[in-house]
Amino acid sequence: MANELILIIEDDPSSRKLLRDTLQVAGYETIESPTAEIGLSLAEARRPALILMDIRLPGMSGVEALGRLRRDPAMRSVAVIAVTASVSGPQSELMKAGFDGLETKPVSIVGLLRKIRAALDHRPSAAATP
Repeated sequence: MANELILIIEDDPSSRKLLRDTLQVAGYETIESPTAEIGLSLAEARRPALILMDIRLPGMSGVEALGRLRRDPAMRSVAVIAVTASVSGPQSELMKAGFDGLETKPVSIVGLLRKIRAALDHRPSAAATP
């Protein structure tokens, strides 16, 4: 599907720009946030199809923000991919936290686009979520 909305939650301006430019060239619509708190508000207001979430963010961490998203019945069907340079423990810990995928920095553009497409294709639609 074209023009799916992706929310980028990333505090580093250069990383945000790289993700935005890559996604827009690939045909996705994007919105951005430098913090998890602002990102959660944007997610609630705009209902993105997918969120790219940094783990280390100022204030609330990406893992905590994911927990809040997963507790909200209206947001449970949103795919969330962790994009981080800081994988301190096993990658499986991030997946156990509820992320739909993981992309480590430096980002592989081709790999990230594949993960995004796979996550979008495999998440239930919001309408199908009870």
